[in-house]
Order: sequence, then structure tokens, then C-alpha cells
Amino acid sequence: MNNRRERLTFDPLHQPYPSRRMTVFARRGMVAASHPLAAQSGLRVLQQGGNAVDAAVAAAACLTVVEPTSNGIGGDAFALVWHQGKLYGLNASGPSPKRISLDALRCVGHNEMPSHGWAPVTVPGAPAAWAALAARFGRLPLTASLAPAIDYAEQGHPVAPVVGWHWQAAFDDYGNTLREGVYRPWFDTFAPDGRAPAIGEVWRSPDHSRTLQSIAESDAASFYRGDLAERIDAFSRKTGGFLRGDDLESYRPEWVDPIGIDYKGYQVWEIPPNGHGIVALMALNILKGFDFGERESMETYHHSIEAIKLAFADGKRYIADPRRMTVSVRDLLSDAYAEERRRQIGPQALTPAPGTPHSGGTVYLAAADSEGTMVSCIQSNYMGFGSGLVVPGTGIALHNRGRNFSLDPAHPNCLEPEKKPYHTIIPGFLSQGDQAVGPFGVMGAFMQPQGHVQVVMNTVDFGLNPQAALDAPRWQWTAGKGVELESAVPELIRKGLARRGHQVSLGADPASFGRGQIIWRDEAGVLAGGTEPRADGMIAAW
Repeated sequence: MNNRRERLTFDPLHQPYPSRRMTVFARRGMVAASHPLAAQSGLRVLQQGGNAVDAAVAAAACLTVVEPTSNGIGGDAFALVWHQGKLYGLNASGPSPKRISLDALRCVGHNEMPSHGWAPVTVPGAPAAWAALAARFGRLPLTASLAPAIDYAEQGHPVAPVVGWHWQAAFDDYGNTLREGVYRPWFDTFAPDGRAPAIGEVWRSPDHSRTLQSIAESDAASFYRGDLAERIDAFSRKTGGFLRGDDLESYRPEWVDPIGIDYKGYQVWEIPPNGHGIVALMALNILKGFDFGERESMETYHHSIEAIKLAFADGKRYIADPRRMTVSVRDLLSDAYAEERRRQIGPQALTPAPGTPHSGGTVYLAAADSEGTMVSCIQSNYMGFGSGLVVPGTGIALHNRGRNFSLDPAHPNCLEPEKKPYHTIIPGFLSQGDQAVGPFGVMGAFMQPQGHVQVVMNTVDFGLNPQAALDAPRWQWTAGKGVELESAVPELIRKGLARRGHQVSLGADPASFGRGQIIWRDEAGVLAGGTEPRADGMIAAW
């Protein structure tokens, strides 16, 4: 008798049947993230005596290891923190280098902002965000909060399915265009065997581990004023970059006042510009003037798409470093301006154009603890792995956030030295009166405000639980009258939108519709969480 067992073989990306996830409930703490190991890292820190802020920092640092396809140590971060009855905002996006300019780019042959190389690299803010959050609200040192991430980088972790798919896509892309020279360290770090790691294969990054250890032990000072800063500076000088040690040394994240609107009895909060959370708020400000009877209706889809088009037209025209904006947030969010834009929505699809207000990437995670502290946190390298540049021997993948700069001298978002670009990553938060409802977010570049609008409507207008609010089929406006729909959108809606003049297509890539997380708190302090079915995510709770 042959007792030899055949090894199981299966395709981790083949999902022939609809998968059902239920809302997760807990009382003592909850962390929702796009990767299970990151969520569990946050929970581990909670159970060691940390609060929701420590948990968020732990999950954020861990995501740079287990989901490097979307974020990294060399990226930016934003956060909203509800603590002792007040909401705080942190903008940890970085400015352009002092030595970059329109003329400097033209001298090296660029007539438009490239996606790769040194030109789109701005000062990374993520390590400073972790240190700032821990110092102001956390209970544990960074050495404790970053310990899980350090361990996974050193010991390795099996690559998750969605992460693995994106890793292979990046390798194929980089392999065709960025194989040698300044990009060689990317391959040494993220494809050390000459290929992308396979789904389920254990990937280790000792360089990443040492860098995280240095950040933890120095409260991020080494990244901006120490050994890591010197290595970034040296790599930039050697390879023709604009970033220097003095750019890093002068950087500080900014605590900001969140901006918000009332949407049908709830307050929706975002980080102010240079982020484009204001686009979600402008769209919701328009939509609050409509009554929606049901979610899967022509009017719901049509009005939502038209509102986001109008909001994005204004956002792309006016959002910039707040020191350079030509209109105020108050004017863009005024009820009078919302009414003016609302009147432009008719029965047929419009081609959006910016209005004239009257004067007056990425990974997302959420965390909550039993004491009422809640965190909405997002960080990104922008386009996948970012610029394609990895600082040799560090695991630091530098982002390409400067890709969003305009090179039009007349535009408020035009590239200048020491200027923050239009930024796509946005954490969201919902409250009612003086009580927190909780953090929410949907990552995905220009999908993010659109995801925020759909999640808020699913929750407030249609009463969906947090998991169903994320499960619901999504749409995304692309440009002009173009709109992509997920395949689960009913055919009746697809055909109806086409009759109204929308240029409808089906989106083949689920990742293009964003990946979100939600944690709500009820009056009794019970936490209810939902996690993104389009990602590898999970909720860790106790």
C-alpha cells in the first residue's frame, strides 16, 4: 500500500464562488488593515498595554514589510486621531527638495513630471508620522510598536495573494524599463532571486529590519538627521538626485485642524489640502440635497457620479500646497457653492469643468481601543513601489509623490522648491454631535474620494453594516463622461447610465476600485468592523 501523500496544489487567486465576510464585533480593541499580519501586529501591541495609536503605528510599520507593493518607509502618511473627545489631524506629507525647479527638470530632459527616478521624489514623511503619533498620543516607545515589523522583516513572512499579484506586475513592469543603473537596488531588495517572490513564498528583508530598528531606537531621528539620512543623501548625490540631507533635516510633520461637513446629521471629516479629502466633502455637500430611496437605482448612481465629477473638477483646479491655493477651503465647502454646483446636475451626463467659488498608492488602516481612542491612518508610496529607487542596503523604497505636480507655471500646483504637491491619500472619520462614530477609508489614488463618498452613502443613506458598506459594488469616474463599474453592478444600471450619456465600461482589476476598512463604535462602546474583500485584509480584535 502506497501511503505517500500528494502535495496540495491550488491557485490562491482563483475564487470561483462569492465569499461572505461578516461584520466583526469586539469591546477591548480592534485593528482593521489590508494585510492579516499587520492587523495582528496592531492587536499584539494593544494587548501589551498600548492604545489605539500604538496599534496604528505598529500596523503601519508592519505594512511597509508585508505590503511593500503599496507603501514603504520612504513614503508619506496622514492620520486622524480621536482622543478624549476631540479630533486631531496629522499631515506627514513632505515637500519637494530645495534644489528642484522647472528649469532643473528641463535641464535633465523632462517636459512633464516622470513617474520614476529622482524627479518625483519628495521628502518622505512616514517615519516622522510614526514618531509624532507615538510622542503625542501613544503609551509605548517605538521600539515596542515597531517590534512586530522588525521581526517580520528579519524572519520573513509568506507573501499574501493580492500582494503577490501586484509584486509580479511591478517586477514585469520594472523588468522591461528599469532593470539597470540607479534602479538596480530595487531588484536586489525586492527580487533578490531574479524574480518576484511567489504567493505563499517566504520573503525576508534584513536591510529593512535594520532600518526599522534604527528608526525605532532613535524615534525616527536617524532617518532625518542621522545615519539613514546620510545614506539617502549619498545615494542621491551619486546618482543625480535632487534630495539632500538638509531637506530631510528641516522636515517636520504638521498637526492640522480637520475639515468637515454635515451630511444628513453626521459629520464627515477629512485632512485639509494639500490632500484631496476636500473632494469627497464637496461631493457629499452636493449630494446632501438629494433624497435617495435605494442604493441600486439609476438616480443614486447618476447623481453620485455627477457630484464627484464636479467636485474633482474643482479639486484638480484648486488643490495645492495650502500656501499657494487661490481659493479657500471655506468657500469650496460653502452651502451656497454646493447648491450652485447641484443645479448643474441634470438627467444627462455632463462634461465637468471647474466652477468659480464665491470668496467669503496606498494602504489604509483603522484602530480603536476600549478607552475611546480611534485612529484613521493612511500611508503610501503613491504608484506601487513608488519611484523605483531603493536606497542601497536599507530597504527604503522612495515614493514618487511629486508625480502629481503640474509643470504649468500658471497652476497653483506647479512644481516649486520646498512645496507640497497635490496629495491623493486621505483618511476619513465620521462623528455625530460630540460622539465619535469611527474611522473609515478607501485607498487607491484618485479613487479615494470616490470610495469615501460611496462608503458614507452606504452607511448613512442606505443603512448598510460596515462590512456590507465595503462589499457593495463600486463605480469610479475616470475622465470626461467615462465611468468604470464593477461587474456586480446590475446590468439595468449599466444600460441606464449609458442611455444618460455616460461612457460605461467594466473594470477588470478589482484593485482599481480601492481597498478600505471601517470601525464604528456604538453608544455602549461596542466596536463593529468591516474589512476590504478586494484585498488580503482582516480585522484583529479582542
